[in-house]
Amino acid sequence: MLIWLYVAVGSAFGGVSRYVVGAAIQQRFGLAFPMGTLLINITGSFLIGFILRLALGGTQMSPETRIFLTTGFCGGFTTFSTFSYDTATLIEGGQYRRAGTYVVLSVVVSIIATFAGFALAQSALTFRSRA
Repeated sequence: MLIWLYVAVGSAFGGVSRYVVGAAIQQRFGLAFPMGTLLINITGSFLIGFILRLALGGTQMSPETRIFLTTGFCGGFTTFSTFSYDTATLIEGGQYRRAGTYVVLSVVVSIIATFAGFALAQSALTFRSRA
């Protein structure tokens, strides 16, 4: 049960960091391109790679700290970091076809799911406006 607290607190810090950093970057670069999201995804991917390689390669990091930093902070900051880590470990393990399938399915199906969400929300809005 205590592990949930580590995840929750880490997620809160990650989410707030995402908001602050993303807003600052977008303010600097404008809204024409999602530079804030891009840089957050890249930074989060770097962080989870560094943290997990350090944590799993030695004994200097407790499991609680690892969970706080990865599932918590990085998960709140960007779930793209987990996607990147999973893909990198598949590639590192020589599972190129599996990694490629994972990347294509994750990106393509997620975009399709986003459009499905758009459509469902639009249907709900249309239904509500008619009621």
